[in-house]
Amino acid sequence: MDKRLDYQTQQILQSQRTIGEMSEIGKSMKDLQEFLVSPKLRGGLGEQVLKELLTQSLPKQSFNLQYTFASGVRVDAAIKTTSGIIPIDSKFTMENFKKMHQDKSFEKDFVRDVKARIDEVAGKYILPDEGTVDFALMYVPSEAVYYEIVNSEAGLMDYAYKQRVMPVSPSTFYAFLRSILLSFEGQKIAAEIKTIQQALRAIRTETSKFGELLATLQTHVNNSYSIMSRISTSFANLSSKVDNVQSLGAGEKTKET
Repeated sequence: MDKRLDYQTQQILQSQRTIGEMSEIGKSMKDLQEFLVSPKLRGGLGEQVLKELLTQSLPKQSFNLQYTFASGVRVDAAIKTTSGIIPIDSKFTMENFKKMHQDKSFEKDFVRDVKARIDEVAGKYILPDEGTVDFALMYVPSEAVYYEIVNSEAGLMDYAYKQRVMPVSPSTFYAFLRSILLSFEGQKIAAEIKTIQQALRAIRTETSKFGELLATLQTHVNNSYSIMSRISTSFANLSSKVDNVQSLGAGEKTKET
């Protein structure tokens, strides 16, 4: 019984410590929530998360933060691709979203906020004359808000696509960045293939020149062989005649003796 009581006492003490730790975590979460009440602070955090996603996913030279167009318009981020610049806006209003979860009557206000944001992104950042693609990304820093937009009965996603605006959450934006990275890798491979093809063409040209030189050398070798054969034949004939002359001389000497 004593052992069991000691064990139960230890378990109770451990539970109390765990409850105390959870309470501290709860206080910290509450402090963070109060800290994020300010739209400016919340917006800054959203931009920081966007920056980290870009930094961790893409080469540094492939994107710009706070990109400024020639018109003076500034977008939170811009990805540079061969098809054009992909503008990304990360600002988003959360107030009516919070109110909607407490009172459904604020749903219309939330829908109005989202449509206004979509219109603003489409009007300010889709600038083909300044090298952008024909769409822009609207970064929604909360998965919960993104879920509401996707499942909205007001057809917010259809409205966004008609305006050529693509809403993305942190998770879907990461998937989008991975596809962009793959396209960059494809471009790199294509560039390397082009270099290899150029090298092969150069090798083929040099091979052709080498073949011509080899044929010329072969002709010279054949000519030299032919000349050497004629010289050898002439030398053999000459040697034979010299031998004949020497034989005649030797015969005359024998008769005189």
